[in-house]
Amino acid sequence: MKIGFIGLGNVGGKLAESLLRNKFDLTVRDLDQNLTKNFKDKGAKISNSAKELAEKTNLIITCLPSPKICAEVMESSEGVINGLSENKIWLEMSTTDEGEVKRLGKLVMNKKAIPLDGPVSGGCHRAATGNIAIFVGGERNSFEKILPILTTMGRKILHTGDLGTASILKVITNYLASVHLAALGEAWTVAKKSNLDLDKTYKGIAISSGNSFVHETESQVILNGSYNINFTMDLVKKDMSLFNELSKKINTPLEISPFVLEIFKDAQKKYGSRAWSSMVVKRLEDKFGLSFRAPNFPSELIDNEKEEKGYEI
Repeated sequence: MKIGFIGLGNVGGKLAESLLRNKFDLTVRDLDQNLTKNFKDKGAKISNSAKELAEKTNLIITCLPSPKICAEVMESSEGVINGLSENKIWLEMSTTDEGEVKRLGKLVMNKKAIPLDGPVSGGCHRAATGNIAIFVGGERNSFEKILPILTTMGRKILHTGDLGTASILKVITNYLASVHLAALGEAWTVAKKSNLDLDKTYKGIAISSGNSFVHETESQVILNGSYNINFTMDLVKKDMSLFNELSKKINTPLEISPFVLEIFKDAQKKYGSRAWSSMVVKRLEDKFGLSFRAPNFPSELIDNEKEEKGYEI
């Protein structure tokens, strides 16, 4: 199967690298010519437009920063939809709005092609090794058709149901991760002001009922001081906003989510839209004159698990 990949950013580039590393026939497109040149040097083909890419491939993957950008890539005169034809598959791997992926899905189906949404979860370090988790919503037979490709990009693959269900699940998981991160800021503040050994505190949380994936990963780069989680404030704001808008759509007023979103908005104002999202804890470091530093923690996360072929769970 010929694969086209649009969007070679922090996550998309690593997913595309997994496809290239595993010898798939890959064509890529990104506005950053330095990124596309890097892929060309490694053996990928380059497309001059999203339409051309869709015409020349069977599976078209998009992994883009926002629903607005994805809509432009899909619907412009030189966009993906105008390059689609019968039985081609569009896989939306961006974190996006469930309503938007369904809207675009209808346009894809009008071309007799098949839409799937397939967001990922687990961090850029796991995307780099093909060990990230992938949620997929949409028609089951098409999911099974591309499963060998999915198991190259990710380790644990979950078919979530109809088109759009994967996008809902993804914003739920990102919401939870954001809450955990904001809560960690308070946990580290109390630990530091109580004069606890932060290395032992890290280990203690990790073996306790208070542990989380966010603690195991993001606390490491917080304690190092780099905060480098390869995920930025503007993306958290986007994802949290998607979750809040979803709650409004289903007439479910929430309590925690709007409050945590305001915390991240404040952090974004203080440190900038492209600051690492883990810097949300720095609000409290700065407020109380603290430093959450401890020795021997890494400046960037690396997945030390061996790359394994994925499987459906």
